[in-house]
Amino acid sequence: MARVDGQLAGLLVGKVAIVTGAGQGVGRGIAHALAKEGAAVAVGGRTLTKVERTAAEIIEAGGRALAAGCDVADQGQVEALVAAAVEAYGTVDILVNNAQTVVPPKPLGETTPEDLAVCYSSGTLGTFHAMRACFPHLSAHGGRIINLASSTGVEGDPGFASYVMAKEAIRGLTKVAAREWGQYGITVNVICPFGDSPAATAFRDAAPKRFEAVLRKVPLGRMGDCEHDIGGAVVALAGPGMSYVTGATLMVDGGRCVLR
Repeated sequence: MARVDGQLAGLLVGKVAIVTGAGQGVGRGIAHALAKEGAAVAVGGRTLTKVERTAAEIIEAGGRALAAGCDVADQGQVEALVAAAVEAYGTVDILVNNAQTVVPPKPLGETTPEDLAVCYSSGTLGTFHAMRACFPHLSAHGGRIINLASSTGVEGDPGFASYVMAKEAIRGLTKVAAREWGQYGITVNVICPFGDSPAATAFRDAAPKRFEAVLRKVPLGRMGDCEHDIGGAVVALAGPGMSYVTGATLMVDGGRCVLR
């Protein structure tokens, strides 16, 4: 983070952010991007060692961070994460709902209610829990909620029915919250990334021909970098320049969905 005349200089200096699913991939990249702009970041994730590593990296780089084990499907654990952030930093200004479990791709006819439950509990319900837990703090002074959906959901990619359903439900939830919570100065937006996350790279390794077919449809010809591309978009939505944007879906996908 830069200094000007001895003072910290960053878009988010003095802000407090919570990022779920921050132990790896997109969530980790977002946490780093927010911290580099001056935000104190509470990073949550199911595997405590992973989020502790993310927090340690941020602290080593000169930022502020705390780690908490958090399964977002469990409302109590989400509330504990929010409470830890408030206890450490005084409030919450920015909530980034990134956590999402992905089941292996399978045809719609083979998709089970259990598959749907996994995706909904980790994604849709986890987002819902976190939004509600943060609302008392955000409504007191305004704030930003950035929910992560997916270009896979926008495209309706074959083989991902349970994941697509969960991600598109998050977009619907975002629209409702944008309308209801705007009166409190809260903006609620969606990012649909195409980033080099562990899930994306696992898909690439498991089905290289299908992956190459997807990549050929991306005008920029590559997956996004989790910190600089995806995290940079989150920083923009969380910063002062996007204060009049709410209820929107921002496609951070290299132009993949332009070709729909």
